[in-house]
Amino acid sequence: MAIADLAASELSALFASGALSPVDATRAALDRIEALDPTLNAFRLVDAEAALAAARASEARWRQKASLGPLDGVPTSIKDLILTSGWPTLRGSRLTDPGQKWEVDAPGVARLREVGAVLLGKTNTAEFGWKGVTDSPLAGTTRNPWDPSLTPGGSSGGAAAALAAGMGAIALCTDGGGSVRNPAGFTNLCGFKPTFGNVAAFPPNPIGSLANVCPMARRVLDVALMMDVIAKPDPRDWLCLPAVSTRWAEAVQGGVRGLRIAASPTLGIARIDPDVDAVVRGAMAVFVGLGAIVEEIDPPIGDTTACFDVHWRVGVANALGGLPPATRGLLDPGLDGFVDEGLAVPLRDYLQAQNERVAAGQRMRGFHTRFDLLLTPTTAVAAFPADRRAPPGIGEDDFKAWTPFSYPFNLTMQPAISVPGGFTRDGRPVGIQIVGDLHDDVRVLRAAFAFEAALPLHTRRPQLVHDLDRGE
Repeated sequence: MAIADLAASELSALFASGALSPVDATRAALDRIEALDPTLNAFRLVDAEAALAAARASEARWRQKASLGPLDGVPTSIKDLILTSGWPTLRGSRLTDPGQKWEVDAPGVARLREVGAVLLGKTNTAEFGWKGVTDSPLAGTTRNPWDPSLTPGGSSGGAAAALAAGMGAIALCTDGGGSVRNPAGFTNLCGFKPTFGNVAAFPPNPIGSLANVCPMARRVLDVALMMDVIAKPDPRDWLCLPAVSTRWAEAVQGGVRGLRIAASPTLGIARIDPDVDAVVRGAMAVFVGLGAIVEEIDPPIGDTTACFDVHWRVGVANALGGLPPATRGLLDPGLDGFVDEGLAVPLRDYLQAQNERVAAGQRMRGFHTRFDLLLTPTTAVAAFPADRRAPPGIGEDDFKAWTPFSYPFNLTMQPAISVPGGFTRDGRPVGIQIVGDLHDDVRVLRAAFAFEAALPLHTRRPQLVHDLDRGE
């Protein structure tokens, strides 16, 4: 396997043995960016000089047996919604002034720097992360490495495209309604939304507790390694949780024998593609083979579409509703209309949606007294054309029709991961989602780790990567 395709855990082992240098790994990632990013448009900013300087410093630490941890020297990308000192965070928008001072690291970025991760640059996002695909008036359209005519999903599609193409080993992302899980599902990756508050955030997000800072990687172990670093309190986030005493990367290896898993291919409300259904049923059989007790049953969360819709629209309006009309005209046209819809939501409807959210969370807490985990598809469909916001036959603004499995668990704040589950008959990746009880993040990662070991789809690579390696 090429250096650029190695997992963070594999890179770390090679750095420790002296068989590979962080400089080699960083150059391999930068070479992939140079070769493939003109096609994929995954990065908004690449800082090769800073990355190589950080890699040389890491190389010296490894040689002196003084590494800062398993992520020391690992090529890493940061989604362009997350503050990163020295680089503009433009959020996919023409409204952001790139010339202002950029002197603050968000908590997750600060923690990654502290352990020596090599930051390559900022990845593309939908404007302010508002939709489930990745394009913006500022940065254009990001494309899927498995088929560049398709979307990688969003709004963390830049990070997903980068990882799937070997342009870095790990990525720091966000998820307010599926923005890390849906792209992971579309690109054969692992995207984890922890329990809300496990990863500190700054500045506060205008959509409040729907929003999460999240790890994305090609392997579950790498996600756990990231959680060991980023799941720590930060005084700037008054809602962040205390750090767990368990080492995430060690705890994921316990297996699933005896766990009670509820499998719900539709959540009782969704219509899914037959190929997606086949992948989920295959995943159910894998978990049975691993010794889990699997029962097909829909959870009692109910249809949370309207509830989420109110929270999301009001949050977006909270962020952008005060802009003057002339400035609003610079927004993505769909986002501009979304702001107007949020401003029109009555206060009474918003308060009712808050009550409905609490009730959904209560129902899921009760459900998890019977079941340890919930298994669903990640999305109702596989990746669709990159020039659309929704699959053909679904309204462009109805992103919830094709992502009905992700946003409910932003409402309930539960941990959920998308892992590679299989492929459609025409070769598009399909993710499965594993959801746990509130604060039961380690069990979610444990199940994902066991599933990945039983069905190692991470070894498959997009055709354009194979073509590049063969010099075509």
